[in-house]
Amino acid sequence: MILNDKTIRKYISEGLLIIDPLDEIQIQPSSVDLRLGYDFLVYPDDIEVLDVRDPYFSNRLIRQEASLDGFIIKPKQFVLATTIEYIKLPDFITAFVEGRSSLGRLGLFIENAGWVDAGFEGTITLEFYNANSVPIKIYPEMRICQLVFAEMKEKAEKPYRGKYQGQRGTTGSKIFLDK
Repeated sequence: MILNDKTIRKYISEGLLIIDPLDEIQIQPSSVDLRLGYDFLVYPDDIEVLDVRDPYFSNRLIRQEASLDGFIIKPKQFVLATTIEYIKLPDFITAFVEGRSSLGRLGLFIENAGWVDAGFEGTITLEFYNANSVPIKIYPEMRICQLVFAEMKEKAEKPYRGKYQGQRGTTGSKIFLDK
């Protein structure tokens, strides 16, 4: 079941669902708008191969801090970013991230692998891809995506406690930790 605004507010007030910081205007009929942080990671142009077993490739990412003047994503560029909001999901709620339609219509694809497991806590690392042939300028603190919550029939038997648990800020891939 998708949570509506009334249930989202109730779970927040009961401390079952944490979204911090949160302004009432961010709560939509069936989602919560999340805002873009200031922290970006960009892959340098000189990388020949991203080897998923190499723990050092994430050290090559270039961290960039945006100002209120904005951040430009070049055509066909892939960029990692973060949300301002830190979230904590209980073990019976999962969520998925949807990019805003208004940004998609400009050619900006927004993902986070699409899904946030029950039990996750941290900021959300977002994956941007500019599919347009012109640069797109985005701004920290703008509403960038929506988090849609779904209540599960039962608590997860094994809620998320993985390698991204508790992350703050834009976080590169940790796939090299997979076994």
